[in-house]
This record gives sequence, structure tokens and C-alpha cells, in this order.
Amino acid sequence: MDRELTLELVRVTEVAALAASQWMGRGRKNEADGAATNAMRAMFDTVAINGTVVIGEGEMDEAPMLYIGERLGNALSPEVDVAVDPLEGTNILAKGLPNALSVVAIADRGNLLHAPDMYMQKIAVGPRAAGKIHIDDPIEKTLEIVARANDKRISDCTVMILDRPRHQGIIEAVRNAGARVRLIGDGDVGSAIYTAIPETGIDLCVGIGGAPEGVIAAAALKCLGGEMQARLWPEDDKERARCAQMGIQDISKILYLDDMVKGNDAIFAATGVTDGELLKGVRMLGRDMAETHSLVMRNKNKTIRYIKAIHRLSYKASMVFGSGGQMSFE
Repeated sequence: MDRELTLELVRVTEVAALAASQWMGRGRKNEADGAATNAMRAMFDTVAINGTVVIGEGEMDEAPMLYIGERLGNALSPEVDVAVDPLEGTNILAKGLPNALSVVAIADRGNLLHAPDMYMQKIAVGPRAAGKIHIDDPIEKTLEIVARANDKRISDCTVMILDRPRHQGIIEAVRNAGARVRLIGDGDVGSAIYTAIPETGIDLCVGIGGAPEGVIAAAALKCLGGEMQARLWPEDDKERARCAQMGIQDISKILYLDDMVKGNDAIFAATGVTDGELLKGVRMLGRDMAETHSLVMRNKNKTIRYIKAIHRLSYKASMVFGSGGQMSFE
């Protein structure tokens, strides 16, 4: 993949974030998700790749979401796998809460795990604890390892967990061990990435969340030198059959970073939609201008770029506001 693709991917997440931001706090998550998706698709049409969506929002009959198997880009090469979440945190955005993101990851064709839209058990840590944890270890042991690796006391460690009834046992165990818990309502792509960025103060991310989100986060962690381990978590026979159809025979297998993101090259890009630990959200500056904050990184050279951009919205009105070129909230 050409290095120029890193900045092209930022353009994709920027326009999706700009489109989604028009719906911030309006309580209409489906409209926000649709706006981000349509904007992302339109911008991908300008990118010189031959991409196939392997992590998307369902099957072809669920369009207009970016569906698994959809082709993206306007070139014959490079051939790449594409993982997308045009709006990570639809509920977050609808309520005007922090940490909504637009995210994209790409890798050479065949190098991203084709993860079905189901649950996945996950554990993620930053570079200092990478190679030292195991998904099946008791949480108490994991906390000791992470605290030691990060040169902290257990009581100084913060664990990010999705606020779900299924996680009550983990939450209580973390608290009993003396660590701090940061509960989130949505957004487990960002929560995994936070573990590899010291400024966020997050040391560990554990729990069961979406499998597609897990693969996207794995691409980012591979670029950052962190670690994720995972295991698919099907809820019924239909989901087990879906795994088999996608070539996943052993659903109990532990998935490591190199299982989810193969090879030595992957690119990850994210743009903040609402303010969060990782990125600032979209700022409407008035006079037809908006400000975005993005992150883009590549595993091949381990470069991490933070990009602040000012946009003149009238020049990309059809992407941000839809085919009519203006937003309507009627």
C-alpha cells in the first residue's frame, strides 16, 4: 500500500464525522449513522484503491449501510480489505455524549479477519503490558501484571468496561482487587485503543463487545504496539453457522493480533465526532467553517499523526449534508 493512503483515509473519516456531527444531541441515531455512512461511501469513491468491505454493517440487503462484500474505491490496485465504522457510538452521538468517532482500517487483501456481526470476548493492553497477559487469566492476575508493567499500584489502574449486565462479575472483581472502573455505555473501539495511549489514563480494557469493532481496534493496536486477545462469542446455532460460512471453524480459538490483522502493514484512521479522551470532536466555527481532529497511523512504519483540519463546508456540502446540499431536521 502506498503511504499516500494514510492521508486519503483521514479524508474519509473527516467527512463522515462532519456529516454525523450535524445530528449531535438530536436523539436520532439512525439518521446520524446514515449520514456518516453515505458521506464515507461518497468519499471512498474518490480514493485510489480496489477495496472490499470485510467489516461493515451487515449484508447487502441491509443497504444503505456499508455492507460486507461491498466494493470501494476507484482503482484496480492496491487490493485491500476495508473495515469501517462510520459512526462508532450512535447512541453516544444521539445523546450528545463524549467519545463518538468515525473509524476506518485497511490492510492488504486477505489480511483482516472476516468477523461476523456478533459478540467477541476481548482484552486489550498497551505496549508495556503486551506479551504478558492472557485472556483466560483471572482478572486479579491480569491487574497485577498490568500494574507492574505500567509502573503503577493496582489502586492507580483504571479498567474500561462496557456497562452491561453480563459484565457485573468482572466489574465486581476489578473493584475487589482494588482497581478503578471506568464504565462506558458504547464505543468499544475507542476503549481498546485508549490502553495504548498513556494520556488517556486507561490501563486495561476487558469484556464482551462487538466482533467487528474488535477487529478494527486490533488494527489500531497493532500500529500502536499494544496487544489484543479475543474469542468469538456466538449466542446461538445461527451465529455458529455464520462463523462456519465465513471460514471460522474453531470458535473457541483464542484470536491474537496476527490472527485478526495479518502481515506487517495496516492503516488506521479516526476522526472525533464528539469530544473524548482520544480526540476532540467536530467544532462548528461559524461562517460555513468547521474544525476536525483526527488520528492516523500505519503499522509498517509505526508513525502516528494527529491532524487538525479546517473545512469550508460549502465545498463538500453534498457529502456532509446529503444530495440536497443542506441539512434539514424536519
